[in-house]
Amino acid sequence: MPSIIRAVLALSALATAAVGQTIYPIDRAQILTGATFDLKVEFPGAPPAADIKVTINGEDAAKVLGKAPQIIEREDGVERTAYWIRGAHLSRPGSLTVEARAGGALASVVWDAYSTPEGRLARNVILLVGDGLSLAHRTAARMLSKGIAQGTYGGDLAMDDMPHMALVSTAGTDSIVTDSANAMTAYTTGHKSCVNALGIYCAQNSGMLGHPKVETIAELAKRRLGMAVGIVTDTEIEDATPAGMVAHTRRRTDYNNIVSMFYAVQPEVILGGGTPHFLPKGEPRAKREDNQNYISKFEEAGYTFVDTAMQLAAAAARPETTKLLGLFNDKNIDGALDRKLLKKGTVGKFADQPDLTDEMRAALEVLARAEHGFLLMVEAGRIDKYSHSLDWERATYDTIMFDNVVRLAKEFAAKRNDTLIVVVPDHAHPVSIIGTYDDAKGEQLRDRLQTYAAAGFPNYPPPDAEGFPGKVDVTRRLAMVFAAYPDYCDPGKPYMEGENQLTAPAASEGERQPAVANEAYCKPGAARKIGNLPFTARNGVHAADDVVLTASGPGADVFRGRVDNTFVFRAMARALGLGADAPAAAGFVEGLLRGVVPRDGRE
Repeated sequence: MPSIIRAVLALSALATAAVGQTIYPIDRAQILTGATFDLKVEFPGAPPAADIKVTINGEDAAKVLGKAPQIIEREDGVERTAYWIRGAHLSRPGSLTVEARAGGALASVVWDAYSTPEGRLARNVILLVGDGLSLAHRTAARMLSKGIAQGTYGGDLAMDDMPHMALVSTAGTDSIVTDSANAMTAYTTGHKSCVNALGIYCAQNSGMLGHPKVETIAELAKRRLGMAVGIVTDTEIEDATPAGMVAHTRRRTDYNNIVSMFYAVQPEVILGGGTPHFLPKGEPRAKREDNQNYISKFEEAGYTFVDTAMQLAAAAARPETTKLLGLFNDKNIDGALDRKLLKKGTVGKFADQPDLTDEMRAALEVLARAEHGFLLMVEAGRIDKYSHSLDWERATYDTIMFDNVVRLAKEFAAKRNDTLIVVVPDHAHPVSIIGTYDDAKGEQLRDRLQTYAAAGFPNYPPPDAEGFPGKVDVTRRLAMVFAAYPDYCDPGKPYMEGENQLTAPAASEGERQPAVANEAYCKPGAARKIGNLPFTARNGVHAADDVVLTASGPGADVFRGRVDNTFVFRAMARALGLGADAPAAAGFVEGLLRGVVPRDGRE
């Protein structure tokens, strides 16, 4: 057969496969026994229900899962038949082959069902997420908070000094580069998803809420063990990382529905920003499109509501407080540099915002009263947001604040031997420290940039008790640079008047026109940089780099080498014993520790 004909036939085969049935959960999905999920198969061409057959290990899927399927011909009005079994679960571990037939077409995937040892290794789990936290952020935070002289640091960060460490790979189902929604879904469900999705598989459904769901660890912990759940952030509480604990939606910006999902799950502690999405339509600050007042609804459900740091501390100290809702800003809580030193951002409007450490103390105080232990997620979200705006000083001060949260978690755990602590970024940013900027060397940015021996060491003042230097506009600063950016002007100096606005505002809300540099920063001495991102990009972007996880406490021993981000869920589920009773779990753990089982969990 001529090679050109073989090539055409091969391309035809690929095209045929691309439009065949699609099965969710996807191939190589790892599914915790006892955790609920939606099985969905999409059949193109809208074949009739009578022509459809779905099996698991050769048996009818409905029989295996104990639930009748729902078959929808022309789902969403398109040429597609959908086969659904909602709220399914697997009761035993093992490899399962799922096959979907329609006429002569066949598609198949293999699932890995896994369980956990009997009982619980940990009473409590604390998941600390440094959003966008990259190695350069950690290094800069260590330099500024501990000092460095003659090549030696003055001490370790709290996150450095933990006995277990692993590299975490973060790619999603649709891209090598993840976003926070996709990444948090992996941590909270053990399933991969796509960019902008929370707690679902990205099917072809037209609506945001109609995609196949997977149960989150917060839902599991409450349903199976009666545990208390805490969700703490310095971003809007509806933002991707905190929402990933409770939400099931294709669109991470679906804030109003996400608030209703918080109410449905009712975590015992909810602390962050984002007040307007709790307020009913018609109120001055409201962003809801309905008349629901979710602050009132939470209060009626037994929650104490607070909106200042003073109220937060007082409410947490009361022994009767077991449910706490705190909303401290209309948007994100201001970062450490603005709150503590520069008094910029929205500090003037929200003068009594809590620090992330204040929120952490309050959360621990309330959750420690829980009868069956707790699951607490704390996010330092502004590390990521400041990195998007290429404002590394603000990102680094928030990294120091995040490390103080890690220290508080370790102090809590040190008094007991029952708390697993996992410290992990959700993704990286393309950022590195390449030397110092020395103002004595000239006016232009490239004159001030010093590398290798000329770089020496920065001259930040000694830090205060919390690790924050009292000044960032020193004469010899770290040169921390980003590898991906739009057109902008780089002054090589801290942004003392507020967070970096690196591009000019868009002329329209669509923001599809090319971005242009913010001329306010294009002053003598600044470098006008031609962007390397798509022309319409207005901020920095995430990177596909692996991130560093550190952990301590019961169940932390499985973290070593390189793991996939879904493994973080698996490790937490193992520590809490969230899997259904099954005999193979102990063998998995022993094999993992011996290196017999690969880090993605497959035999």
